[in-house]
Amino acid sequence: MSFKEERLSALTGINFDSLSDDDILKIYRKHLANGMHGICISPYVEGQKPGDQLSEEQIHRRIKILKPFTKWIRSFSCTEGNEHIPRIAKEYGLKTLVGAWLGNDPEINKREIEGLIKATKDGYVDIAAVGNEVMYREDLSEQELLDFIYQVKEAIPGTPVGYVDAYYEFEHRPKITEACDVILANCYPYWEGCHCDYSLLYMKDMYNKALRAGNGKKVIITETGWPSQGSSLHGAVPSAENFMKYFINAQKWSKEDKIEMFYFSSFDESWKVGSEGDVGAYWGIWTKDEELKY
Repeated sequence: MSFKEERLSALTGINFDSLSDDDILKIYRKHLANGMHGICISPYVEGQKPGDQLSEEQIHRRIKILKPFTKWIRSFSCTEGNEHIPRIAKEYGLKTLVGAWLGNDPEINKREIEGLIKATKDGYVDIAAVGNEVMYREDLSEQELLDFIYQVKEAIPGTPVGYVDAYYEFEHRPKITEACDVILANCYPYWEGCHCDYSLLYMKDMYNKALRAGNGKKVIITETGWPSQGSSLHGAVPSAENFMKYFINAQKWSKEDKIEMFYFSSFDESWKVGSEGDVGAYWGIWTKDEELKY
């Protein structure tokens, strides 16, 4: 190759300025082939959305695609077919970070918590996540979330239990941080309008803020990524090139500094346009048709 990948700044990542598009693509494919610590599964196929029932067949198919590229799978729910994800992931030899999706419906919350406890007791959960961005969405009060966290911890002693939210929530909510065995932090430079050239430095700062808030507890980056298409957000521009650059720098940092990171996401999902705008459909490493994007 005509480039030297070792040209890496400790702070900002690889200097891509003198690299051709083909060079960047080669580096991207190399890091993808080398594998990730973890990836967030996107289980919904075209035409589906949360609330629809997932089939075991589609989960098998998608996890089989992901297996060569990751050691861990992260799931988000324990109902509507999502409860099959940790069991099937274990069949493929993968570790699991399994989430209960909590919102403003008490009956659904009850089923989600029951599903998470059952999956853990059945031996399919390596890390349990009680809720995802519940404080960010303001779906529950802090005390309601704490009650769920302590309920799960009491039910599954021996399994690490945490809560997933934006990195800054762990600074602002010390009671939740104290309740967690592990800090599960979402870190998205894109959603804070950061230019791709500075995104690795920005993500490191996000991670370190969660680390300081955790006061010695392990911090896992449970989501990070960059959209390949869609509208810009201040200095953050979605594009194929920025998608690949961000992935390369994130994976290189993850391996070199032993950062446990779950990449978002596996497959493009059209339904996310409703909640995130046009970029929502383009976070996947694979297309919605299950083909590698690059």
